[in-house]
Amino acid sequence: MFVEAAMKVSVDGERCVGSGQCVDFAPQVFRQGKDGASSVIEQPSAEQEADVREAWDACPVMAIEISED
Repeated sequence: MFVEAAMKVSVDGERCVGSGQCVDFAPQVFRQGKDGASSVIEQPSAEQEADVREAWDACPVMAIEISED
């Protein structure tokens, strides 16, 4: 039986510089706070995973962490 792994995403708040790339690519998953730092508002659905990978790739300081369970 094959079970597809669920993507888990987080943002390292210490590393985030507030560039907003993650929000540009996946606004349904990330938000940018008043202080400029991004955070995850919900874990991505299977349909949103490609957008999250684009956000990960675009992050200038590699603050987005992706894992798959």
